This record gives sequence, C-alpha cells and structure tokens, in this order.
Amino acid sequence: MEVNNVKLEYVCGNSSQFPVSNLNEIAFAGKSNVGKSSLINTLINRKALARTSAQPGKTQTINFYNVEELLYFVDLPGYGYAKVSLKERERWGKFIESYLINREQLKQVVLLVDIRHKPGENDKVMYEWLRHYQSNILVVATKMDKIKRSQVQKNLSIIRKELAMDNNDILIPFSSVTKQGKEEIWNIFKQWIIKEE
Repeated sequence: MEVNNVKLEYVCGNSSQFPVSNLNEIAFAGKSNVGKSSLINTLINRKALARTSAQPGKTQTINFYNVEELLYFVDLPGYGYAKVSLKERERWGKFIESYLINREQLKQVVLLVDIRHKPGENDKVMYEWLRHYQSNILVVATKMDKIKRSQVQKNLSIIRKELAMDNNDILIPFSSVTKQGKEEIWNIFKQWIIKEE
C-alpha cells in the first residue's frame, strides 16, 4: 500500500486519552528495542515519525498514528526491560492489558520478536495471552539483515517452535534496512483489516 498521509494523533498515558473513533486499529507489541518504531516507520514510508530510541523502555505511552484516515497504527510500550522499576512495569502491564482486552476498534496485533534470538519468556507469555484474546495475530521476526541468509529458515523454525505456533499462524521475517517483508505485512493488513470500498 502506498502511504502518503500519516500523523501521530494521540499520545496516551491512560485509557481516558484514547481516541473516540470508528477507525480500525492495528497494535504493535514486543519487548523493548525489538524494532517496533523501525517497523512502523518502514510501513508508513517515514524515516522517524515513530521515535526510535537507543534507550530501551523509553516509550511509556500508547501512541496512535493515523494512517491515510483509514486506520490507526498503535505503538505499545515495550515490555520486559529490567531497568524500569517493578511498580512501573506493573503499571504499564495493566495499561497495555486494558487496551488489548477492552478496545473494540483493535482488529489485529503484530507481535515482534528478534530473529537473532530465541523468544524469551515475556514473548511466550505475550503470544499465549494474545492467542487467548485475539484471533488475528501476526508475528514479525525483525532484524533479518543482521543474520546470514542461510540462517533465516532455521531461526524462523526455532521461533515457531518456541512460541508453539500452529502451522497456519503467520510468521514474516522483516528488515527495516532492506525493507524485506514490508509488502507481505501490508498484504496481511489488507486481507484482515482494510476493506476496500
């Protein structure tokens, strides 16, 4: 999909700030520094609309990006970063959970994992949890350019096994550097979310 008009419309620190809207929403979840902002920027053809940070745990808000007045991309805070206090992590957890469970406009969740590593406990818990609450889950394995091409299929198999994914669950390798995976991800969005007028 060709994206020309995107804006960061809402930065929400609590659920009362969520937009009142009938646009469908696609949420992006993953541990800190897994590449959520880079994926969003690639999908919307921007260099830095979604803020990337070298400091994990930086995003503490739920950010709503209006894409072509068609839908919202929703950037969730990264999970599992140890330097954030336990109390703060619990607060984020409840905040994210309430969004994922209660938000009627939420139509799909994209779970990001790093292709270079086995999914961690937090990734497994999040995937299990999402499967319980959401029917449309897409897993994106980021940072594909950081490994050899010969390793890609092996690493994808490890991710599938560790997350206990079904054969029909969708796993797409992605690189924000080469843009590989971008078209496939948009095709899934179109299939599940964006109804052609």
